Amino acid sequence: MLLVGVPAGIFLALSSKICEKVIVFLMVFFTCSLAGTINFESVKDYRGTSRGFEIGLVDLATLVIFGFMILKPKFKIKLFPPGSFLFFTYIIFSMLSIQNAANSLYSWFEILKMFKMFFYYMVWYNYFSDLNQIQKVIKMLPALVIYIFIMVVYQWKIGVYQPTGPFTHQNSLCMYIMTLGGIFLAALFELKMSQIKTAFIIGMFGLCGLIELLTLSRAGVVCYAGCCSVVIFFSFTVKFKAKKVFIFMAIFMIGLAGLLFYANSIYNRFMYAPESSMESRKHLAVSAKNMAKSDFFGVGLNNFGIKVNAEYPYSEHYMPKDFKEGLVESIYLMIAAETGWLNMFIFIFFIAYFYVTNIRNIYYYRKSKMIYLPIAIAGGLAAIFLQSYLEWVLKQSPNFYQMMFFFAIITAMNRIHKQNMKRGKEDMEIAEFAVQNL
Repeated sequence: MLLVGVPAGIFLALSSKICEKVIVFLMVFFTCSLAGTINFESVKDYRGTSRGFEIGLVDLATLVIFGFMILKPKFKIKLFPPGSFLFFTYIIFSMLSIQNAANSLYSWFEILKMFKMFFYYMVWYNYFSDLNQIQKVIKMLPALVIYIFIMVVYQWKIGVYQPTGPFTHQNSLCMYIMTLGGIFLAALFELKMSQIKTAFIIGMFGLCGLIELLTLSRAGVVCYAGCCSVVIFFSFTVKFKAKKVFIFMAIFMIGLAGLLFYANSIYNRFMYAPESSMESRKHLAVSAKNMAKSDFFGVGLNNFGIKVNAEYPYSEHYMPKDFKEGLVESIYLMIAAETGWLNMFIFIFFIAYFYVTNIRNIYYYRKSKMIYLPIAIAGGLAAIFLQSYLEWVLKQSPNFYQMMFFFAIITAMNRIHKQNMKRGKEDMEIAEFAVQNL
């Protein structure tokens, strides 16, 4: 694929606009599906955040688009987009932790993933040359929702308890889908559309909510509600309209009906969850803190699953006879345990940088039809960061890819605004395009 498929893909993208769109779609689609992914030096039984040198179709599609942009004169490639310094600082401190790793190979699994994520971010940042380009890619997202919904319904019908769709875990699915739901919700609030398009967007938003309910994920339901709340807050803050009140009331009633329909299942999931699960979370959190305190650089990237075990002292406070290794649920504690407290704060500063930039975009685009996108991203990222306090799934490739995708949109929109300001276009409406094509 590298020697033949990638060059062939570049040639096709240069030769045909349709082929270019197909490859770009694959860059988006395969973030929700690991079909075709290969783990070189695979360690399938290891309970860690990475289990091999992971190479997937999304990586190959990204290479194709990168090669396409290099050979296309209109693209001016910037190899280190905004936020690069913070991300590489995070990578460097992660690499320094390898000196304490019990198995350094496991650490390099994760390092490769980090470089892939940066490359994915960099390619998207450069590909988003204007607002129209961003809009074209956003129009591809409904296909992902429909695909995920079909898989979830199929799993539900065959009796899979807590369906996962194309993901490895239901929590990964919840984190991924709630950000898409935020986009459709923001579009309903902010865009003027025909009745057919409005009905379609309502349908997409409804499917996202239904997927969340079908997974019966406690964190998923709460965080999805949080995502929608943030979207509604910023939408009303930007501009208050009677139409928005009507939409809010309609969504509230539909959402309430959905909750009542699944009330019994949701109630049982919240009230009768095994107490052992909560106890395990608490103990693993203590183990993580013990690891973070033990060394400035932590115990080694992607080595938590090794050092939580009996031969190491970090879990002595609760080590039962039948102890089985696990992972601390909070991604922040995991980063602190594996790479040190300082690197945890670097990571928090890294994601905060993009969130603050997105808030600025809300201000910049407040008079633009594109305002729906920074509002949606504000809700989606807030929910991601909240769920990451409860679960570590952001380190899984699909969710990591998605976050970097939104980071690229944030910085690209910020760059486009600055470019228009330099040209004297103070009103972003001048830079608008036919949003009705959404």
